[in-house]
Amino acid sequence: MPHVLVAGKIHEAGMDVLRNAAGITFTLVPDVSVESYAPHIVNADALLIRTQPLTAKQIASAQQLKIVSRHGVGYDSVDVEALTERNIPLTIVGDVNSLSVAEHALSMLLALAKRVTWFDRSIREGRWNQRNTFSAVEIAHRTLFILGFGRIGREVARLAKSFRMQVMAYDPYLPDNVFAEHGVERVSEIDDGLKIADAVTVHLPLIGDKPLIGYRELALMKQGAFLINTARGGIVDEDALAAALQSEHLGGAGLDVLRDEPADLSAALLLQADRLILSPHTAGLTQEAAMRMSVAAATNIVNYFNGQLDSQLVVNQQVIALQDLMSQLP
Repeated sequence: MPHVLVAGKIHEAGMDVLRNAAGITFTLVPDVSVESYAPHIVNADALLIRTQPLTAKQIASAQQLKIVSRHGVGYDSVDVEALTERNIPLTIVGDVNSLSVAEHALSMLLALAKRVTWFDRSIREGRWNQRNTFSAVEIAHRTLFILGFGRIGREVARLAKSFRMQVMAYDPYLPDNVFAEHGVERVSEIDDGLKIADAVTVHLPLIGDKPLIGYRELALMKQGAFLINTARGGIVDEDALAAALQSEHLGGAGLDVLRDEPADLSAALLLQADRLILSPHTAGLTQEAAMRMSVAAATNIVNYFNGQLDSQLVVNQQVIALQDLMSQLP
């Protein structure tokens, strides 16, 4: 009888999938930390994990482990190579939170443009006359540059166009017709987009250790431009961003992701309160997305043990290919 370890609290709809699956038992560890789930992984045939790391050490201790299901679409915190060496598939949930993340990115952009948090604080501090600074701006007819034109980037484009923004996007892996179909101008070089954009929103994965947007890239951006990152911490050099905000080269920044999570409260970036909006990696954690995500993550596990796993949701495809080959042997 397969036993599932659910590492971190998930929506009850996902738990119901496991409860209603014949022949499956589970242990729920509500806390999202390695220390909480590590003692239980030795008994797990399957692991449903949220954002906490899954390293080679934990994988080595899980001798019964047959599948890992990520409660999300990213897997930066998972040692995929260690799983592959054990022929353990790693699954993700597919398109369940694109709308939530896109709405979050647009809400940050609007909040920055209208200086929502700054005006809110001004009232509470008795500075009513800050209204006379005329520091808020409109986003209509301004140019939005989207870095990464996958599902989330396309949804951001759709929402931004409803605000009458001019939209352009960068994504080297897509054909020209994808941009044309969405009425978005294609930008072939990131530098070109940074130079003319009034706002930049990041929807690309982190590749390697070097930030995609550092001192040089921020210097290319227009005076007063906005920067939004709801993708991955580390894509934006936070020290460089702190400097750009302090000098008022940028009009503001909205970050849902940080290099260190939980946040380093002494970091220079976090001191730039007037023009910085932060959220704790919650862009995809709406009630609706959480429900869809939990159901998808749990369903991946159930489908695996039923022999119905969708291979398109498997990160390390070579494991599935090997398992298929082994099943055909006499």
